[in-house]
Amino acid sequence: MRKLTIIALITILTLNVQAQTGYQVGDEVSNFELMNAANTINGVDMQVSLEDYNNVKGYIVVFTSNQCTYSRMYEDRIIALHRQYVMKGYPIIAVNSNDADRVVEDSYDNMKLRAKDKNYPFAYLHDTSQQVALNFGATYTPQVFVVKKKKGKNIVRYIGAIDDNQNADLVKENYLSTTIDGLIKGELPKRKVIPNTGCTIEWKAGNNPETSTAAALSASKRKRN
Repeated sequence: MRKLTIIALITILTLNVQAQTGYQVGDEVSNFELMNAANTINGVDMQVSLEDYNNVKGYIVVFTSNQCTYSRMYEDRIIALHRQYVMKGYPIIAVNSNDADRVVEDSYDNMKLRAKDKNYPFAYLHDTSQQVALNFGATYTPQVFVVKKKKGKNIVRYIGAIDDNQNADLVKENYLSTTIDGLIKGELPKRKVIPNTGCTIEWKAGNNPETSTAAALSASKRKRN
């Protein structure tokens, strides 16, 4: 318990950061292509894109990492969610956007080791430039973006938490499962954005959207003055 309290103190409760940058609910997601660290779709060390998935209804894009304690606490649940929904048309696509120069545990080689050790059944993609995280507006791990296919387009339908408690034994509300079950029935989620605690993404210099936005606003203010 004390360990979790300490972790909570050094992580950020991201409330509405996703509302400031990146995709919003209802936005169309552009195709992206990243290297796969897991021996799944297309194989390990192969590029994977959204277009490589055939006969799907959508995607569950999860930004995660090796080193984040919260991500590790959710790891088995993410694996179970993929197995629950992949045959229903919603595969998990895990994306690691952490700067490996800052976090050695999240290097591509360590991603491959983790995927093999846990026998990941889904793609585990390496976002080396962090552009995918920036496009999505991802800020922490684990963070979920549910994307539904509609008339050839990929539309964001949900952003945020997997469930209501990082401790699997204490979960009362399964936000992600409720969202996917509803989409399968043709129902849009009532709760479209649900914030969650997690580890902040380790950004490369100049990539952090919070500091970049703050710097831009500061520069704009100086110009007006």
